[in-house]
Amino acid sequence: MVFIVDDDPSVRDSLQNLLCSVDQAVEGFASPTEFLEAERPDVPSCLVLDVRLPGQSGLEFHRQLTRSGIHLPIVFITGHGDVPMSVAAMKAGAIEFLTKPFREQDLLDAVQKGVELDRRRRAELATLKDILDRYETLTQREKEILTFVTAGRINKQVAADLDVSEITVKTHRAQIMRKMKAASLPDLVRMADRIAADIP
Repeated sequence: MVFIVDDDPSVRDSLQNLLCSVDQAVEGFASPTEFLEAERPDVPSCLVLDVRLPGQSGLEFHRQLTRSGIHLPIVFITGHGDVPMSVAAMKAGAIEFLTKPFREQDLLDAVQKGVELDRRRRAELATLKDILDRYETLTQREKEILTFVTAGRINKQVAADLDVSEITVKTHRAQIMRKMKAASLPDLVRMADRIAADIP
């Protein structure tokens, strides 16, 4: 899905017609407020955003979206682009900054790139959620042993650190591998790294 936020109806219609011509689902909005109040489908998306909007600039709206936790790849369009503005937009995370009149193919390419980026981001989040859900099935002791094991400690060392038998550590370790669905120790380490990055 591609969302367009532009206060000029003729620009919105033109962009919608262009995107529809390549079978791209698209929805247009006259203002940031209209966009925020709308029910938006939860699908890989991209936002085509005019830099100059009445009241709030596109750059300010981009910052608002980020603060609100709405992470959409953004393609900025403007009829009054300048170098500092485009640099600010790209630093803020925009994937493209197009100055009108731009080539239709440039916009189509940018939108395709944006939707693909959002698709990958969503897949990453789904994978991370799956890992975190598995992690939450571990007991407190298993979580403790996971930390030791993924830090490179062998069973004997973990047993000594926790003052338990080596057999107990082996049993817990097997349970951890099963519950986390880890194919190997390196696989488990990668999962533990992602958990550590997500849980403060």
